Amino acid sequence: MATPPASPPQPTQLRTARLLLRPPAVSDAEAYFQMASNPEFAVFGARRPANMDVMRRAMERIVAIPWGQRAEFAVERDGMVIGRLTLEIDRVNLVATLGYGIAREHWGHGLATEAAAAVTGYVFETLGLEKVVARVDPRNVASVRVLEKLGMQREGLLRSQVVRWGERADRAIYGLLRADWAGRNGDPIPNHA
Repeated sequence: MATPPASPPQPTQLRTARLLLRPPAVSDAEAYFQMASNPEFAVFGARRPANMDVMRRAMERIVAIPWGQRAEFAVERDGMVIGRLTLEIDRVNLVATLGYGIAREHWGHGLATEAAAAVTGYVFETLGLEKVVARVDPRNVASVRVLEKLGMQREGLLRSQVVRWGERADRAIYGLLRADWAGRNGDPIPNHA
């Protein structure tokens, strides 16, 4: 078992072949608002923000949360914010819960997988955690594929777990252990869908 760093992790940037993952800034509120306002994105993503003021206040809260509790990465491609990834960090149990979203116009190019792979590597190699988990609506086939490409295994189904747009919805739980990540023999995560 790896030993996690003694001091809390500090905000950091990660680079992939096509992306820059960096701590978000309040000035990213407009890009986050545009992404979340797309009806196709909002079906499985967070509820649409009421307006820019609500999103700006949300961004102020996001950037104020200590990185060691909740790490968030704004995903940039060619200098534009096109997505976000979050890690809810449980330091006691050495587990991180991964969340992600890519703007609708950038779907189908493997960008979610590329970004999520970089963050998963960060969880194991830098933070020293033992497991990454993710919750997904099982009807969100594209998101399920992202998790499977990372090597995650479906560990359970929480039936009728949440209310989404006025109806009850299931949540599938996926998990990846440090040993599974290390055992992939250095096989690269595909960059494209």
